[in-house]
Amino acid sequence: MKLASLKTGGRDGSLIVVDRALERYVLVKEIAPTLQWALDNWQHTAPRLNTVYAELNQGICEHAQELDMETLASPLPRAYEFVDGSAYLPHVERVRRARGAEVPESFYVDPLMYQAVSAGFLGPRDPVPVPSEDYGIDFESEIVIITDDVPMAISPQQATDNIQLIGLINDVSLRNLIPAELAKGFGFLQSKPRSALSPVLVTPDELGEAWQHSKVLLPLHSTLNGAFFGCPEAGVDMQFNFAELVAHAARTRALTAGTIVGSGTIANEDTEKGASCLAEIRMLEIIADGKPSTPFMKYGDTIRIEMFDDQGRSIFGAIDQKIVVYDS
Repeated sequence: MKLASLKTGGRDGSLIVVDRALERYVLVKEIAPTLQWALDNWQHTAPRLNTVYAELNQGICEHAQELDMETLASPLPRAYEFVDGSAYLPHVERVRRARGAEVPESFYVDPLMYQAVSAGFLGPRDPVPVPSEDYGIDFESEIVIITDDVPMAISPQQATDNIQLIGLINDVSLRNLIPAELAKGFGFLQSKPRSALSPVLVTPDELGEAWQHSKVLLPLHSTLNGAFFGCPEAGVDMQFNFAELVAHAARTRALTAGTIVGSGTIANEDTEKGASCLAEIRMLEIIADGKPSTPFMKYGDTIRIEMFDDQGRSIFGAIDQKIVVYDS
């Protein structure tokens, strides 16, 4: 099934079920007022929501309405936790190679992960406000999964059953702030502002054969200022699958229902299909020419992130955003 949240209903939005074609929806407040509420009670709410989804696709829902993407908040307007991995090592390798560093052997067996911002997410069509272009504005096209309650010290094999929803994210990065923050040895803070989730989140069964071994076997498309930027294969070169990332995050703590786990920037060893962020293109330029030539994003620039099934249909809807001046 496909789930989303309207901007109405307060800070956590109003949960809706969306049809497969992303054309119609129905409010389900009698089942769950918000997506977080649904996830908190997933064993009871999921079957009822699935029934609504089936009826919606059959055209027999009395109260179905036309879907307007502009009315959607993030499916989870705020979440208890967002941990973002870096599962695509070609991206890590290029970043380190550009600065003359080797990838430690541990990176191939122990996932990279950091605690990201979860107190609020931008809507999929909301502008991205940034105080200064000098911060080095970048997008990152990624996949996320959302869990139910995950026990501490769970195995990757067990964690497969805790993956309940899948979506996309624009993990906004302010690249010029990152070096100084990492130099402190305490991780990201100011360099990682609020991100944006895709219009809808879907259950794994919606992906059919494209969901295998806790990976999404489809390309992720990024369009910058209306022009093709990249469509690397999400199922290729993913060193750690989502079940392994969930187990890594839960090694020493339980995860609360609604926890978001990110894949990190999608990147392939073969660069023929482009990239999923500007930083990677700049790293390739540094490796080839000794300096970058591609600029970071400017005010007015737009980014669109979308994934399609094997029939060319949008699965999650598109994240479609413009960079704007922050106005207090």
